[in-house]
Amino acid sequence: MKIVSGVGLVALLGVGMMTQSAFAQSGTGKVCDARKYGAKADGVTKDTKAIQAAIDDCSKAKGGGTVTLSGGTFVSAPIVLKDNVTLEIVKGATLLGSPDHEDYPQLEVFRAAGRQSLVSANHAKNIAITGGGVIDGNGQSWWTEARNTPGSGIVGVGVFRPRLVVFNYCQHIRMEGVTVQNSPSWQIIPYYSDDIVIRNIRVLAPYPSPNTDAIDPFSSSNMVIDHVFADTGDDNIAIKSGEINSPGPDSPSRNITITDCDFEHGHGLSIGSEIAGGAQNIHAERIHFKGTDQGIRIKSGRDRGNDVSNISFKDLTMEDVKTAILITEYYPHPAPEGDVPAEPVGRLTPKFHNFTIENVTATGSNSAGTIVGLPESPVLELQMKNVHIAAKTGLSIAYATVAMQDVVVTPQTGEAIKIAATAKVTIKK
Repeated sequence: MKIVSGVGLVALLGVGMMTQSAFAQSGTGKVCDARKYGAKADGVTKDTKAIQAAIDDCSKAKGGGTVTLSGGTFVSAPIVLKDNVTLEIVKGATLLGSPDHEDYPQLEVFRAAGRQSLVSANHAKNIAITGGGVIDGNGQSWWTEARNTPGSGIVGVGVFRPRLVVFNYCQHIRMEGVTVQNSPSWQIIPYYSDDIVIRNIRVLAPYPSPNTDAIDPFSSSNMVIDHVFADTGDDNIAIKSGEINSPGPDSPSRNITITDCDFEHGHGLSIGSEIAGGAQNIHAERIHFKGTDQGIRIKSGRDRGNDVSNISFKDLTMEDVKTAILITEYYPHPAPEGDVPAEPVGRLTPKFHNFTIENVTATGSNSAGTIVGLPESPVLELQMKNVHIAAKTGLSIAYATVAMQDVVVTPQTGEAIKIAATAKVTIKK
């Protein structure tokens, strides 16, 4: 029997109990077939009005209902989900984003300039996206435009690209069974949302399509991410809260469990970098990484940090991951160049503490990793147990307190574990 104590129990059990409302509404109420509202599903005609009419009609019904897309390719401009609606994309059906960029209105998204996403919900509750079908963002033309525009490698700079699925201030959300792919930028984003289950889905984008993160919880809580396969051009998962140089206030992301997932290509499982609201009670177990840039990555900087604590990674395997473990408070750099003086601690100073990394095996890495805090805010209380990494170069630690037990780093060259004078590392056999 597995024993979980303290906040970890809330994160694991509390989410499961809270998500019953999201599950209960599925499969009940009115059924609204988009074809009966005029959708052609011929891969050419824009079916936006028909799909939205079906959503609006189902939402008005007592107890809500299910909007079904089946038997074809439904080309659409942005659609908006409403309370008590399940969007069911049946196996063999595709919801395909319109290729016309002007179909995505420019508006404020996440407190910044942006465009409306293909699928969104605003201040809605009891919503689901299910089925064995596909949501395809049709992002190739957006990626080409972004690559040809100076400065557009950063989201929100240069070309404002729409995201794909956005839940904005929503409650009781479920995504299950679908494939989400080829977003112009970030793919699935719960923003200031609560009680979310994302399970048994695939999130795809060709590597290295720009900023095509698979799942980005942003200031969201009580979330389960389970049995997700993500092969993308950027972060497989990136947990965020608060913007760079945020004036505040910002809410944290907390109580998130990530289990039984497979991540290929992409940048691995990240917390940060924009984490001005903080992040707590995040637990990842039984994750397989293959060919990602990083495995474990917790990243922030003096312009975007806050309290990041009670984070655990357990039972992870990594194959050919470039950097197995990267924990840094110097993002976008993995570590400072030379000596960096301490600065006053402020609202945006990252505060990393109470991390656990346990039962991790990595082979074929370029680097075992880097763990480095700030002089004014070291990484505190990091525990590493049963961690075995084979890499070209070893593990570097600075401005951190780390307790190790059965940690074996096997580099091809150099020191296995390089411990700076600013670090305190205790090793237990």
